[in-house]
Amino acid sequence: MRVRKKIFGTPGRPRLNVYRSLRHIYAQVIDDTKGVTLASASSLSLELKAGSQKKNNKETAVLVGRLIAQKAREKGLKKVVFDRGGYIFHGRIKALADAAREGGMEF
Repeated sequence: MRVRKKIFGTPGRPRLNVYRSLRHIYAQVIDDTKGVTLASASSLSLELKAGSQKKNNKETAVLVGRLIAQKAREKGLKKVVFDRGGYIFHGRIKALADAAREGGMEF
């Protein structure tokens, strides 16, 4: 709740939310005014499972970051507000964010 008080997604600049578990990482682009998920990607996505080679967590986070940037670009979304969900900006979270930036997202 403390993070969500300060970070809010609008239709012009939606929120890129990141959630990580011990095995997987998830990313969503959310419009908070309507309460709608505009794009989503995760390490469980079929697009990533197609080339199912065992990768470490950082490599998987990079792939998820590229995938969320691609899906957001297809929807016409370029600028987002980054919501790291209270996680430290380090490791998998940083790898996902850097990959999303390389994919064309601005935050």
